[in-house]
Amino acid sequence: MEVHKVVAPPHRSTAAKLKTRLKETFFPDDPLRQFRGQPNRTKLIRAAQYIFPILQWCPVYSFRLLKSDVVSGLTIASLAIPQGISYAKLANLPPIVGLYSSFVPPLVYAVLGSSRDLAVGPVSIASLILGSMLRQQVSPVDNPLLFLQLAFSSTFFAGLFQASLGILRLGFIIDFLSKATLIGFMAGAAIIVSLQQLKALLGITHFTKQMGVVPVLSSVFHHTNEWSWQTIVMGVCFLLFLLATRHLSMKKPKLFWVSAGAPLLSVIVSTLLVFVFRADRHGISVIGKLQEGLNPPSWNMLQFHGSHLGLVAKTGLITGIVSLTEGIAVGRTFAALKNYHVDGNKEMIAIGLMNVVGSATSCYVTTGAFSRSAVNNNAGCKTAVSNIVMSVTVMVTLLFLMPLFEYTPNVVLGAIIVTAVIGLIDLPAARHIWRIDKFDFLVMLCAFFGVIFLSVQQGLAIAVGLSLFKLLMQVTRPKTVIMGNIPGTDVYRNLHHYKEAQRIPGVLVLSIESAVNFANSNYLTERTSRWIEECEEEEAQEKHSSLQFLILEMSAVSGVDTNGVSFFKELKKTTAKKNIELVFVNPLSEVIEKLQRADEEEEFMRPEFLFLTVAEAVASLSLKGPSLNNV
Repeated sequence: MEVHKVVAPPHRSTAAKLKTRLKETFFPDDPLRQFRGQPNRTKLIRAAQYIFPILQWCPVYSFRLLKSDVVSGLTIASLAIPQGISYAKLANLPPIVGLYSSFVPPLVYAVLGSSRDLAVGPVSIASLILGSMLRQQVSPVDNPLLFLQLAFSSTFFAGLFQASLGILRLGFIIDFLSKATLIGFMAGAAIIVSLQQLKALLGITHFTKQMGVVPVLSSVFHHTNEWSWQTIVMGVCFLLFLLATRHLSMKKPKLFWVSAGAPLLSVIVSTLLVFVFRADRHGISVIGKLQEGLNPPSWNMLQFHGSHLGLVAKTGLITGIVSLTEGIAVGRTFAALKNYHVDGNKEMIAIGLMNVVGSATSCYVTTGAFSRSAVNNNAGCKTAVSNIVMSVTVMVTLLFLMPLFEYTPNVVLGAIIVTAVIGLIDLPAARHIWRIDKFDFLVMLCAFFGVIFLSVQQGLAIAVGLSLFKLLMQVTRPKTVIMGNIPGTDVYRNLHHYKEAQRIPGVLVLSIESAVNFANSNYLTERTSRWIEECEEEEAQEKHSSLQFLILEMSAVSGVDTNGVSFFKELKKTTAKKNIELVFVNPLSEVIEKLQRADEEEEFMRPEFLFLTVAEAVASLSLKGPSLNNV
C-alpha cells in the first residue's frame, strides 16, 4: 500500500490566524463579500440595501404584489386588534397599549426586517413574562403609572439588548435556548396563560397574583362564590366557537380566513350582545372607555435610575431573549417554506430597534408572532407591506373606532388568549424529542414543570442550566472508541458498532472524537490508560504477542490547548515505559502545528509515526512489528 506523507500546514502569522478566527466567529456569512470588486456607486447602493432591506424589493414592487399584501394585511389586522387588546391585559397594561404596540413596531420592521412573512405585534409569552416579573415589585392596580413606566423601560432594555446582539454579531448567545427547552417552556407558559384566563372566564374579582398552577387553582376554588354564571355561559360559547374555527382551519388550510377573522367577529358579536342587553349590569365585566388617538410619546416615562433599575434591566433581558428567539424562529420557518434567506443578525437589529422606538411611543415588547405570521403566510403575503397595511388599519381603529370597544367583555378577550396559546403546546414535537434524545426530553419536561409549578423565569433557568450541563458533559467527557478493521477492506470502524470489525493483534486503534483541552485532558488520560490496560489483558489471555502500537485516529480532534499538548506528551511517556509506540493518524493542521512546536526534540512527532489513514498506518507498521506481518 502506498503511504502518503503527513505534511505540516503552511506558515501563517499569529495576526492572520486571529483574523481568520474572529471572522469565522462573528462573520460566518461574510457580509462584505458583496462589495468586493464593485464600483463605489454600487457599493453605496448595496450598503443602503443591507441596512434597509426595504430598498431591495421596493424598486421592483408591483400592483400585483400590492393586491396580495393588502388582503393579507387586512386579514392579520382582524387578528391583531383583538389579540393586541387581550395581550396587553395579560401583561397587566391598559388595553390601548396593545393597540399602540400593533401600530408603530410593524412600520419599523417593514423598513429594517428581512422576513416577508413575519407579522409583528405583542405576543402572549413576552406579555406574560413582562407582567409577572414587574408585578413582583410593583402593583399594576395600586400604582398603574409606575407599572407603565417600568413596562416601557423594560421594553427599551429589551430592544437595546436585541439590537446589540445583532450589531456585535453575538446572535449565537440565543442558541443556548435549545429546541427542547423552547418546546417545554412554550407549553408550560401556554398552560399558565390559560389558567390566568380563568379569572375572566369565570368572572372572579379577587384573583391571586401568583403564576404557579397550584396557587391559581387554589384561588379559583376558594372564590367559587364569585363565579358568574352569565360570564361562564358567554365564555364557554365563544371559546367553543373559537376552538371550532381553529380546528376547521387546521383541517382545511384554504379556510385560514375563518380562524383569522373569528376573534374579531367574537369581539363584535359579544360587544353588541353586552350593549343590547346591558349585560355589564348583570355581572359581565367590560373593558370600559378607551382613549382615542395615536400613540403619545413616552420617552419621558423611561426610567434609567432609581431602585427599580435592576428590575427593568432583568425583565428586559429575559423578555428580549425569549421574544427574539421566537421572532427569529418564526421568520426562519416561513423563509424555509418559501425558499428565501432570513439574515439572523439583521432580524436582531430590526426587532431590537423596533422595540427601542416602541418604548418611546407607548409600546411594550413586540416580536413576530407565530399565529399572525401563519395567517399572513396563508393569506398570500408577498412582502413586508402586509405589516404596513396592518399598521394603517390599526391606526384607523385608534383614530375613529375606539368608542366601539367600550362594551367589549373581558371574558371574550380571555377566550381569545386561550385559543391563541393552545397552539404553543406541540405534542408531536415532544414525541419526536422522546424518540431521538431522552436527555433532551428530560430538559423539555424540566422547562415545562418548572414554569407551571415554580415560575416562568425559574423554569427557563432550570432548562437552560440542564442544557449547559449536557454541553459541559459532552466537552469534559468526550467519546473515545476502539476501532477495528472490516475484513476485506481498508476501512476501520467502531468495534462496538460494527460487529464484523476485527481488532488487529498487537495494535490498539483509538479514535478521540473531540478537541483535547483543559476541560477533558485528565479524563482522556485516565480513559486511555484504561483502554491500554484492558487491551494488554486481552492480548495476554489470547496469548498474542504484547501490545506494540497505540494508534490515535485524530480526524475529529479539532484543536488542542496547552493542557491538550501536555496530554499527548504524558501519553508518549506512559507508552514508552510499556514499550508501546505512539502513532498519530490524520491530525488536523492546528493540532500538527501546536504539537510540533511543543516537540522540539522530536520525541513523539516523528515522521515515521505520522499517517493519513489507519490502513496506511497498519500496513506500514506491519513491516516493523512481527505480530503484524499477517495483517
